[in-house]
Amino acid sequence: MKVNYQTYHLKFRHPFTISRGTKTHQPTFILELEHLGWKGYGEAPAITYYHIPVEKMVEDLERKKIFVEKFAFTEPERWWHYCHHLFPNNSFLVCALDMAGWDIYGKMKRKPLKEFWMPEESKDPRCDYTIGIDTIDKMVEKLKEKPWPIYKIKLGTDRDIEIVEQLRRHTDSVFRIDANAAWKAEEALEKINAFKSLGVEFIEQPLAKDDWEGMKWLYERSPLPLYADEACVREEDVEKCHQHFHGINIKLTKCSGITPALRMIKKARELNMGVMVGAMNESTLGSAAIAHLMPLIDYVDADGPLLLEEDIATGLTYENDGRIITSSEPGLGIQAHPDLPGGKRRPPSDPALGGTTNAQP
Repeated sequence: MKVNYQTYHLKFRHPFTISRGTKTHQPTFILELEHLGWKGYGEAPAITYYHIPVEKMVEDLERKKIFVEKFAFTEPERWWHYCHHLFPNNSFLVCALDMAGWDIYGKMKRKPLKEFWMPEESKDPRCDYTIGIDTIDKMVEKLKEKPWPIYKIKLGTDRDIEIVEQLRRHTDSVFRIDANAAWKAEEALEKINAFKSLGVEFIEQPLAKDDWEGMKWLYERSPLPLYADEACVREEDVEKCHQHFHGINIKLTKCSGITPALRMIKKARELNMGVMVGAMNESTLGSAAIAHLMPLIDYVDADGPLLLEEDIATGLTYENDGRIITSSEPGLGIQAHPDLPGGKRRPPSDPALGGTTNAQP
């Protein structure tokens, strides 16, 4: 097994704001594994409030790189368990390794990933497009700039109801609301009652991730479905969310990859819960992994390539009706760019390191 990697700061088309803050670029870690001539790719974007920056992914990988390269790869489940025990405190890095392993496995078997788990009755969810928090005029401008059948509206302000009312004046598209844990229980119920008549489909993570008592209260009263995000990070969280949320939003980076995500989907179905797989502003590379899970899930949020000004791969097609079309090529079905357009490639500070870093524009 040969290991290479790069880190990037991918620029957003618009500053991306949620209730936790604003960013203009998305730091992301891109991994390339090579095994018996097959190359596989994985991605793990860094999210500030999970405290695993790309530098930590690089540091941990370099420290145990020899063990990664010595592994005799045969299939993804065994590979994930090995990486999980090798990096028990870095789910983001494990996600990139797991994703790359699946990409290799698909190429070895000459099958697109979704064919490994395609059910008899597959689902075909439409992708939403995210409107980040901004002034109301700016949010309307973003909406008009990108006509789309489903919008995910980021909220968590003292003008949330007004924002949705004003946006509704400009489109008949479906709205999904993501509060990113910004509300209190009674405040959430008041807002959700107002949103019910404004074409809102469901609410994502209305309360703090550890407010289980508040979520139970809200779950019993909410007129709209509630989906867990920050409250559902790992496999063991799925059962905790049962009867506190109507469904879960799985993030590949947070749960540590495709392999545990498949188990989380299965567990949620056993509990009769809805399933969404969401984005952390991945490029086309990481978004392809999400897209291959679509036959198994109810909702998909994989709009990273639409939000980013820069991308690092090709292989996904986004149709105007919200459909994401994956490539028929094996594995992830993507082609990684050798470098960002106009990006400045530079070697790492330590010549012994195996990776290269793309500087922030």
